[in-house]
Amino acid sequence: MSTDPRVALSVLIGCLEEHLSAVAAKRGAQDASISSAFLAVADAFEEYEDALYESYEEFLPLSVVEEGDDDGPYDEDSQGEPVTT
Repeated sequence: MSTDPRVALSVLIGCLEEHLSAVAAKRGAQDASISSAFLAVADAFEEYEDALYESYEEFLPLSVVEEGDDDGPYDEDSQGEPVTT
């Protein structure tokens, strides 16, 4: 079953808006609503990319970083800022 890329994109945009709302209303460092919104964005992104590929055989120039991926460009001490060398 194929998803319409426009529908998947609308879902992704909605998840991004929910993530922004969760971040803006943050209630501490371990706020569960932010984690939930983060995971929803990651899932919606993957659904959109799958729909885009199924319909047009195209990919996005972005990827979701898996938790525990130690090879990423971010340092735990930098609070989410890219590490520059």
